[in-house]
Amino acid sequence: MSAVALPSEMKAAVLAADAPELEILRIPVPRPRAGEALVKVRSCGVCHTDLHVIKGEVGFPRPAVLGHEISGSVVALGDGGEGAGGLRVGDEVVGAFIMPCTACASCAKGRDDLCENFFAQNRLHGTLYDGESRLSMPDGSFLAMYSMGGLAEYAVVPLAALTVLAPGLDPDSAAILGCAAFTAYGAVHRAGRVAPGDAVAVVAVGGVGSGVVQLARAAGADPVIAVDVADDKLAAARRMGATHTVNSRTTDARAAVREICGGVDVAFEALGHPGTFSQAVELLGDGGRMVAIGIAAGSARAEIEITPLVRRGYTVTGSFGARTREDLPAVVEAAARGGFDAAGLVTRRYCLDEADEAYRALARGEITGRAVVVMD
Repeated sequence: MSAVALPSEMKAAVLAADAPELEILRIPVPRPRAGEALVKVRSCGVCHTDLHVIKGEVGFPRPAVLGHEISGSVVALGDGGEGAGGLRVGDEVVGAFIMPCTACASCAKGRDDLCENFFAQNRLHGTLYDGESRLSMPDGSFLAMYSMGGLAEYAVVPLAALTVLAPGLDPDSAAILGCAAFTAYGAVHRAGRVAPGDAVAVVAVGGVGSGVVQLARAAGADPVIAVDVADDKLAAARRMGATHTVNSRTTDARAAVREICGGVDVAFEALGHPGTFSQAVELLGDGGRMVAIGIAAGSARAEIEITPLVRRGYTVTGSFGARTREDLPAVVEAAARGGFDAAGLVTRRYCLDEADEAYRALARGEITGRAVVVMD
């Protein structure tokens, strides 16, 4: 490891007990191993996926440090020294939530989004790819990492999950490039294959959905129709580039979309709720594609009417994220060009001591766009 003076302890927001709450603890500062960097975290995004874990709707080991989209600076590198992976100590970076192992069959094909070791080790056991966590509780016992465990002052991140932050981007809001923008990019450019002139609908325009609106518009989609039940989120989506908005609580969304364009080429569902999943399919025109992005609670299922699916040639596909090594740099480049306004999407900032309140506000539906936890 590169010689760097580091503190022995750090603050972290820990999901410690059965209760759905985060507790601020002082834990040992982790150390990176070969192929990894230690990042001094500047900011960490507040995401619904973490909230599912906090509420017990998505299984994950406890105790754990959540937080899976970060910005910060590299303060140490594991064995291999400076220059490993093209990164150096002092680089300002963004970290993506999908951390490819680079060694499995999927990674060998460039499908970082399907990395077998990420799902088998990190998402099931809270470890990195040698089967060990880099985090520990104050007494030295096991502490799981959800992705890099970004709700802490320092985080160990595989080099393959990092890219350098472009100059001029706000480093606090840049944290959301690693999930909100990254997930939206994979949905728009990979699964959705949005092309200029495509009609697009985005159902549920929270943090990720608003990102889809921006990137679809930047890709030349027209119209871009935002569908939600909250007028404030719809107003924000219009500021982000939506050409039309539909409040599905007060308006028949299918009828409204048919009136606008006759049915969309691509519909995105960004909530993970059975009702919005089915609704997104209903917005499709002939040959349309529905891209499901939202993670559902538990074993939730959605119904789709079979005959239109067959007769009209619909496609329904899932999109968990993007291909980290190729797409994370592209996301940062898109933000630098103005195709994704991270600073405009971030509407709330919390300090690390307020991390639990940030997720409680998210659960209450009080956060429009995205919130970040900025380290003290």
